[in-house]
Amino acid sequence: MVKVVKFGGSSLASAKQFEKVGRIIREDDERRFVVPSAPGKRDSKDTKVTDMLYACYDLVEAGQDFTKQLSAIKARYEEIRDGLKLDADLDGEFEIIRKNFEEKAGRDYAASRGEYLNGRLMSAYLGFAFIDAAEVIFFDEDGVFDAEKTHKVLSKRLKTMDNAVIPGFYGSLPDGRVKTFSRGGSDITGSIVAKAVHTDVYENWTDVSGFLIADPRIIQNPQKIEVITYRELRELAYMGASVLHEDAIFPVRQEGIPINIRNTNDPSDSGTWIVGSTCQKSKYIITGIAGKKGFCAVNIEKDMMNSEIGFGRKVLQAFEENEISFEHLPSGIDTMTVFVHQDEFVHKEQKVVAAIHRLANPDTVDIESDLALIAVVGRGMRATRGTSGRIFSALAHAHINVKMIDQGSSEINIIIGVANADFENAIRAIYDIFVETRL
Repeated sequence: MVKVVKFGGSSLASAKQFEKVGRIIREDDERRFVVPSAPGKRDSKDTKVTDMLYACYDLVEAGQDFTKQLSAIKARYEEIRDGLKLDADLDGEFEIIRKNFEEKAGRDYAASRGEYLNGRLMSAYLGFAFIDAAEVIFFDEDGVFDAEKTHKVLSKRLKTMDNAVIPGFYGSLPDGRVKTFSRGGSDITGSIVAKAVHTDVYENWTDVSGFLIADPRIIQNPQKIEVITYRELRELAYMGASVLHEDAIFPVRQEGIPINIRNTNDPSDSGTWIVGSTCQKSKYIITGIAGKKGFCAVNIEKDMMNSEIGFGRKVLQAFEENEISFEHLPSGIDTMTVFVHQDEFVHKEQKVVAAIHRLANPDTVDIESDLALIAVVGRGMRATRGTSGRIFSALAHAHINVKMIDQGSSEINIIIGVANADFENAIRAIYDIFVETRL
């Protein structure tokens, strides 16, 4: 068996955390390929190294002296190196970084040095080979990840290697410049490496013991999800659940590789397994609850709307013309509602309303703001009658008015719209009826 292991920033924030990671890797010879993130926060008042690098490069772009800020970043790595008693040349590395900063190598280059340097330290600490991600992870001229070229080069490079450290988060453009994924992109790198070596499992180590059914900032000590499918995870991640970068799913999903979310600070916990499909039943009818605030609803009414061919297309064209994407589109016989992100819509609302009138000639257009959307997700809902009824009952008991309900054809998720002010209470009510009381 071969395992690819990715460690997040909190797992590598200090020498003490490095030692935990070292024990985890050394206790299992199958953990052969390691993808490190940049050092995260050592405590709540600390700053992530990636943020320090961005701030440092802002000074470069502003033409200001960045010596002090770069020295502070160097000190973070020296603290880790000295704590692990490693013989690693950081002076030479930081001289190269300084030179490249002065030559305006770019914000992506600056941000990538967090992972690059941590990879160097991890390689020295474990005695594993180091592979610069810029040599094996590729983007095209438009900055889009080149999956085919990356898989071909990376697979060939790793095929004969017993072990290696490949920094996360970045790769290179055709001209050799560094290009990063979006924040949290080390998860994607780990997934790409897992696909390249045809690993049996991709372990993603972080500071929590897997996914939780609901946000712990809203629900006190929520239950953990033992097994979740890729489809369920996509639904929850899109609505704000954030333990794993949502784009990290695709490379391993294509290969049928499971992801195991584990806790560096509690390695004995089995964590959460993310799989393509499973016959294992969920402990509860639902798998998870997630949501976001900050939506508004554009309600369009027109008599006999249902018999007018192309009406929906005309309405959506008004949003397309103003470069606004929609989230949900519930409709009735004479009504149609378009849910959009309020911060994107508010500056263009009158243009959109005018375009709707021009294109679709509705009877009325009404806008309702300050709404939240909540996704209730679970493969167990397909085989359970009355799930929607339980949700309505729970929300009614909590005196929460439902603005919208939308159930996809897959029957694994139900989207509920409520007022922003009712968001937290709505999640508590839903969690209570499906998990606490299990009515």
